[in-house]
Amino acid sequence: MLRFPGHFRSMRMSCFSVLFSFTLNSDSSKPSLKSLGSFMGLMSYAKLSDPNYKLLFSDYLRNKRVDEAREVFDQIPYPNVYLYSMMISGYARNCRLDDALKLFDEMPVRDAVSWNLMIKGCLDCGELSMAAEIFYDMPGKNVVSWTTMIHGLMLFGEVKMAEILFHKMPTRDVAAWNSMVHGYFSNGRVEDAVNLFEVMPCCNVISWTSMIGGLEQNGKSNEALSLFQKMMCSGFKPTSTTLVCALTASAKVPALYLGVKIHGQIVKLGYFFDEFLSASLITFYANCKQVESACKVFKEKLHKNVAVWTALVTGFALNGKPENALEVFRDMMKLGVLPNQSSFTSALNASCALESPDRGKEIHSVAIKLGLGTDVFVGNSLIVLYSKYGNISDGISVFMRIGEKNIVSWNSVIMGCAQHGCGTLALTLFSQMMRVGVVPDEITFTGLLSACSHSGMLQKGKGFFKFFSEAKTFEVKREHYSCMVDVLGRCGKLEEAEELVRNMPFEANSMVWLALLGACRNHSNLDVAERAAKNIFELEPHCSAAYVLLSNIYASANRWSDVSRVRMMMKHNGVVKQPGSSWVTLRGFRHEFLSGDRSHPLSEKIYRKLDWLRVRLKECGYVPDQKFALHDVEAEQKEEMLSYHSERLAIAFCLVSTPEGSAITVMKNLRVCGDCHSSIKLIAKIVGRNIVLRDSSRFHHFSNGICSCGDYW
Repeated sequence: MLRFPGHFRSMRMSCFSVLFSFTLNSDSSKPSLKSLGSFMGLMSYAKLSDPNYKLLFSDYLRNKRVDEAREVFDQIPYPNVYLYSMMISGYARNCRLDDALKLFDEMPVRDAVSWNLMIKGCLDCGELSMAAEIFYDMPGKNVVSWTTMIHGLMLFGEVKMAEILFHKMPTRDVAAWNSMVHGYFSNGRVEDAVNLFEVMPCCNVISWTSMIGGLEQNGKSNEALSLFQKMMCSGFKPTSTTLVCALTASAKVPALYLGVKIHGQIVKLGYFFDEFLSASLITFYANCKQVESACKVFKEKLHKNVAVWTALVTGFALNGKPENALEVFRDMMKLGVLPNQSSFTSALNASCALESPDRGKEIHSVAIKLGLGTDVFVGNSLIVLYSKYGNISDGISVFMRIGEKNIVSWNSVIMGCAQHGCGTLALTLFSQMMRVGVVPDEITFTGLLSACSHSGMLQKGKGFFKFFSEAKTFEVKREHYSCMVDVLGRCGKLEEAEELVRNMPFEANSMVWLALLGACRNHSNLDVAERAAKNIFELEPHCSAAYVLLSNIYASANRWSDVSRVRMMMKHNGVVKQPGSSWVTLRGFRHEFLSGDRSHPLSEKIYRKLDWLRVRLKECGYVPDQKFALHDVEAEQKEEMLSYHSERLAIAFCLVSTPEGSAITVMKNLRVCGDCHSSIKLIAKIVGRNIVLRDSSRFHHFSNGICSCGDYW
């Protein structure tokens, strides 16, 4: 089909007439078909060899300027099949499938390449049924057509249809076999992939790489490494992709010796300067706790690839070096290497480990400037950061701004709300999650039970436990039973909680019994406490938390002889009590306090502030609750011991070190005692500040004499 669009038509027709006339007026009495064919070829060649068209056309397609590419295409008088195919491929890559199909229908001649491109374009645009229709209409299907369709079916999870098509193939090359192997792994069919690989008539390095990568991605890193060694013994030369897969598997095991050997292969084969291999090597050494080796790999050349920098940031964070991780992140920015989602996630995780929400906010602002403020992976890390350090409102704001939320987004915000005592909001978010079609998992279940536990929603908790136990969408584990025991125990249903423990479908572990023992302390139930403690000591004789909880329950009941007996048991078994400590991160430095601690440089000011607070508290009617002074001493000593608990020292430090009216955030490794909880409510009112205290159980937000937990924790 000849086409002369636009203002070029008259000029081209004139040229055509002159040359055609020349052909007719040659020495032959009849027009020469050979001459006419040569003329047509000359015209096509002359136009297509013009760099102003060919280069411009390719450049527009390469830069996704599809409409401009089409304008150039329309100016070419004799577009051949190759140019049609390029234009169709350009439309498909830009998700303009209707335009691609229309142009495909207009093609005067179609070859196998154009048909295959159209099938692939439909698959890339998510139109499996359209791809199948074109495939079945295609005359003279070749092995590429069959393989493309099989790959598409696997991509959409249609494994059975892919198998049928594979067995119908008239001839199969190694690419077709590889496509099936890769498809099986993509759909979690590991055994089918292994079986198919074993019967392949011939395989290439891509076959081996697909197997090694597939096994690694499906949690079988040891098998992947065994196969890699077998491949090396078979004489195949690994590609850089093969080595990346093998290194990733070595990092997960971890297998330091084998990974070092792979490093040697990388150098030997000349792949050393491959950026992705450098990133994989850094990750491998970091996972094997060889941070110095990771740094050495990084320093051997100047990297501009974001993956290499991100690997080092992540490596430092994984090895308990968050300060170094953030330093690398800053250097990366200074050198103009723009961070991606993974870079921000690793940097935010480092901020979490440093307990530095201020640094996290700085990273958040950079993410917003780079257009990643609504990214789901960055957003998920921010929700965890803000929730973990007492700012659930900012965590919820981040959640609301995330464009496409995934299950991690929903779980993170539900868990955050649960920890901060926003049980009703957690349940509301769960309802929204269900409405938008996100399927809950075992972490969602844990978050919901935690929300019910911290907010005293007994019936809701029972309802969720019954629903998820019967739904069988995932396995209900000991952790979920522990949460349910906590729900029942906090609501005073200790006998029902104990019955649940004894009727579990599997043997209860110490964590489940500890949840029951903790509830016994709240409700001073010695009988259930002693039975729970007995089971814990049988399962885990060195569990310090059980000894401490039982001792505290006896102390609260003034049974000092039993307190002494438990402490003697601890000493005999070599069990050491974890000391209660509280800490504050201020201007990048962590200040930690133990009960009665006088080692801090500002101790004199801190104790003066505490003495002033004691006077003011008494003026407000505060009377110390001496049952929380867990030593058999005089009443005056008990009062003094309570006044100098670690969380009160940390709060007093903040009062003398921060501007008036600013919020205070304190972390504590153990559960806050009832007396401190009562006094901090009044302290917040006296000093006119919001105080956030995170203990081992939850967050408490104190303001104007009230706590967010409603005195229920």
